[in-house]
Amino acid sequence: MEPMDKRFFKQSTLQLAINLLGKTLVKESDAGVTAGKIVETEAYKGPHDRAAHSFNNRRTKRTEVMFGPSGYTYTYVMHTHCLVNVVSAEVGQPEAVLIRAIEPLVGIDLILARRGEGKALHELTNGPGKLTKAMGIDITDYGLPLFEKPLFIADGDGIAPEEISKGPRIGIENSGEAKDYPWRFWIANNQFVSRYRRKK
Repeated sequence: MEPMDKRFFKQSTLQLAINLLGKTLVKESDAGVTAGKIVETEAYKGPHDRAAHSFNNRRTKRTEVMFGPSGYTYTYVMHTHCLVNVVSAEVGQPEAVLIRAIEPLVGIDLILARRGEGKALHELTNGPGKLTKAMGIDITDYGLPLFEKPLFIADGDGIAPEEISKGPRIGIENSGEAKDYPWRFWIANNQFVSRYRRKK
């Protein structure tokens, strides 16, 4: 698999959040290669979005990469879990897309070893902290270009999802009106989505 051209990332944050669905997130490391289809994302629209780290143009060491060009990696730690985001929008416009869940495609044995043997396949990467642990993505990946190896986004099978659902983002209850923005997107009926409801 080869990285997407960096021109892919030059689109609006909401559109990028949708168009990342079906693409493949890849991490190459000394331990091996892991990859998964992106099945769930959340958009964060910076200065005017109370749920964004860059709300009110908050510029810190952590958010600095968001003020740069699109297509770079924004990793941060929350509750001991590392989360991975794709920087979006124009330079000086600090926005990003959180990758919330992936469907494992490559390196499943390595993913199992990192996440713990005995877990069901759909439990390995169905959440933003789970997928980074599974793929060995951590804070040292901060600032890496996602259009170059070793951490990158590939086109995958090139087939766009048939149906995409949207709704409010998760875990941002204290963000005022922003908690209701329908800026979470996922591939409908995909069992690897973080809040997929399985039939009993």
